[in-house]
Amino acid sequence: MDKRIYLLTTLTFIVGLVELIIGGILPFIAADLDISLGQAGLLISAFSLSFAIAGPVLLSLTAKMERKKLIMIVLVLFLFSNGIAVVSNSLLVLLISRILSASGAALLVSLCLTIASQISLEAYRSRAIGTVLMGVSASLVLGVPLGLFLGNEWGWRAPFVFIVAVTFILMVLIQFTLNPIKPKPYVPLSTQLRALRKPTILLVHSVSILFFIGHLTLYAFLTPFLQSTLHVSGNALSFLYLLFGIAAICGSWFGGYASDRFGNRQTMVVALAFFAFVLFIVPLVSTNGLLLIPLLMLWNFLSWTITPAIQGHLVASAPKTSDIQQSINNSATHVGMAIGSVVGGLTIDVYTVDFNAPVGGFFAVIGLIVAIIAVKIK
Repeated sequence: MDKRIYLLTTLTFIVGLVELIIGGILPFIAADLDISLGQAGLLISAFSLSFAIAGPVLLSLTAKMERKKLIMIVLVLFLFSNGIAVVSNSLLVLLISRILSASGAALLVSLCLTIASQISLEAYRSRAIGTVLMGVSASLVLGVPLGLFLGNEWGWRAPFVFIVAVTFILMVLIQFTLNPIKPKPYVPLSTQLRALRKPTILLVHSVSILFFIGHLTLYAFLTPFLQSTLHVSGNALSFLYLLFGIAAICGSWFGGYASDRFGNRQTMVVALAFFAFVLFIVPLVSTNGLLLIPLLMLWNFLSWTITPAIQGHLVASAPKTSDIQQSINNSATHVGMAIGSVVGGLTIDVYTVDFNAPVGGFFAVIGLIVAIIAVKIK
């Protein structure tokens, strides 16, 4: 595999920090700003919706710009937006910070995935995509536990200080290690969007939306779920997120490997079926740590196995418009994340956090049905 893939992985790592670190510190933010957990969950929804809208639009507007220069501009935006989070003292200011950082994240992830698929041989394409996505899952290993640790020790603003520092370091590394990358030949957005007329492509994007609704319904509120069921907090909670993050990294790698070895379609359907099954099992073992923790590790493993298969399927189905399809799929996943965090917030406010897993499983089952239909269409 091209060594530049690993540099792209470091870029998705910082995006993962910006996006996912918020989940572990939601209770701290809610307590400090005197808002409910459901209201704090809007920080996830705002990020996801902004990501979904900004991705395809910004990718099209910057299609002719040299890629290294564009990446550096995006990272400057990261510094600015997360600096706002550090000094914020209201939900509104935090929402503005999340919207700005999401816009940069959307463009950065799209760039990393499209460059990875562009510079990789076809036989290793899904593996390259899976490796790039490992940057996001790696942020679970380091970002969420570290965010919880920093939040416990110095308050919820400390993780954002950490993100600003890591962003600055990455800017220096990229400036001195990444060569200029020419953009692909420009194709009008209207031409690229015509590929959405293919039913299989439209259905696969729908699978991403439904799958991430199911995932975020529980994941966005995993901290209060673990506090309620296993009565863990502080460093013990950080350690659990570390285990889940390791499982996620393994899932990213396995998703790329399985897609190249067994096919994108088979991997997508099988992984999604097991993912839905696990969500329905979670409530049955929620008070037994010896069963719940391995099950949640499997859940995180499966959640990161599915995405490389979906991305690989889109590249294979629409190679001429793969850039915009990957960007649209990123948008689809974040639409799902936004809806999922809202559904999870409503569930936890109206009922209890114990209901989040089966509600998420319901959406995962619908996604599985759509996936089966999609793979049967020639």
